[in-house]
Amino acid sequence: MGGSRFQNGANFAIVGSSTLPKNVPFSLNIQLMQFFHFKSRSLELASTSSPSSKGMFISESGFRNALYMIDIGQNDIARSFSIGNSYSQTVKLIPQFISEIKTSIKRLYDGGGRRFWIHNTGPLGCLPQKLSMVQSKDLDQHGCLASYNLAAKLFNQMLDHMCEKLRIELRDATIIYVDIYAIKYSLIANSKTYGFERPLMACCGYGGSPYNYNAKITCGHKGANVCDKGSRFISWDGIHYTETANAIVAMKVLSMQYSKPQAPFHFFCRR
Repeated sequence: MGGSRFQNGANFAIVGSSTLPKNVPFSLNIQLMQFFHFKSRSLELASTSSPSSKGMFISESGFRNALYMIDIGQNDIARSFSIGNSYSQTVKLIPQFISEIKTSIKRLYDGGGRRFWIHNTGPLGCLPQKLSMVQSKDLDQHGCLASYNLAAKLFNQMLDHMCEKLRIELRDATIIYVDIYAIKYSLIANSKTYGFERPLMACCGYGGSPYNYNAKITCGHKGANVCDKGSRFISWDGIHYTETANAIVAMKVLSMQYSKPQAPFHFFCRR
């Protein structure tokens, strides 16, 4: 932690992480363990540091007033499908994923956290990676995998319900649920309005139309190609969004129009 400043936050997210299994790197449970270690160490250093360096660390009040953002679950759903589970088998697992998220929020609350920003999961079935790897395609009107998106929407319904119950249980906490799915699916459904030419094709990848994704030659590896105008693509590498698409998503998130309840964003800046 030497030389680092955390006044603007700390990120514990790891690529490919999931809620389950809970004791493997880097599940939500492990990330939470890392956070509590970070908190303990930060408070220790804040109490023993010189006045000039105290500002580098987060104080007890800083952790209490912090905004805790959780965005996880898509990899759990994706993994279930990838190992051959059917839609019905996958959705039976969703309550377990939700339970892990609920447990994590309550642990953060017990540790003093009172402000939570919970993202639901996006349209998994619209990712070029998934579309290119599934042989039997049940596509919706916009070309996305219907069963994958139905599983994502069921996950989101359960997550929303969990947030509603926690607001009653943790009455002095603020729990904001953000509909990331609606924002991202709107980009796909209204791609031309936003200036996107190929909403289901990766900018960086291999294979060309329709998805430009090949699991053996992914973005950044020898043989992969990069589009000339990334601003006209939603997907960067078949999994992650381009900078242009992410900017639109961020703008809509910060508008709070997709949040429940619709508290103004500056609410989180109050002490």
